[in-house]
Amino acid sequence: MPRLRRVHLHRLWPLLLLALLLGAAAVGVPLSWATLAAHQAALRHFVEAAPVAAAAAYVAGYAAAVGVSVPLGALFTVVGGLLFGTVAGGGLAVLGATAGACLLFLIIRGSPAPGLAARALPLLARIGPELRRDAFSYLLAMRLMPAVPFWLGNLAAPLLGVRLGTFAAATLLGVTPATFVFAGIGAGLGSVLEAGGRPDLSLIWSPSVLGPLLGLAALSLLPVAWRRWRDRVSGRIAVRAGDAAPGPAAGMVAMIGGEPADRPG
Repeated sequence: MPRLRRVHLHRLWPLLLLALLLGAAAVGVPLSWATLAAHQAALRHFVEAAPVAAAAAYVAGYAAAVGVSVPLGALFTVVGGLLFGTVAGGGLAVLGATAGACLLFLIIRGSPAPGLAARALPLLARIGPELRRDAFSYLLAMRLMPAVPFWLGNLAAPLLGVRLGTFAAATLLGVTPATFVFAGIGAGLGSVLEAGGRPDLSLIWSPSVLGPLLGLAALSLLPVAWRRWRDRVSGRIAVRAGDAAPGPAAGMVAMIGGEPADRPG
């Protein structure tokens, strides 16, 4: 009977941290358009009175939400645009989303989960090397496509052994375009909320916004397509070179100055 491996306490700290974050999210005030409309004036006053503290609190809240995979990214980003404007709000949202994603990345990578997932899902072991080689391109494409859940990349990357720097860079660049779209919506949201309305977040699916995002995603996969085409061509050249190389018998015949057909039977 195989001996069970002991799990050291220092390997469990990420799971404890995740539990703390989940508990903090559970006792927090639910964020909704009605809640935002009711506290809009107080929030703006806080931002005007203490802009640095407000920005830090916003980034921390955004990172915590992403860290526990709460699906409120669009709402948080719109709030950033409302409170800080399109440029500052979009930049803070990108920072919060990236920080939260990296936090979740470190939690998963530092826990026993990657080893358990590799044993439970042999598919990860098969596709891991291919995805790790082009991790930046694949992650960037995932971040750019609105239809791909944000949490999917956060979970898949550490399980596949992607480097933190690659993950952070792809996340930072990939979330930027859509984030500034939502921040722009939030920048003009004040009058809409005062009138009791709600913003139309379906703008992200309009051809004028979705088309460029899909185009950027396709461009991010061009290095993958180029590498595969180059490897395929190199493989064909190697096969042809191998077919054209003289065999051992021909080499021996050439040394004695004869031809294969002239050898005595």
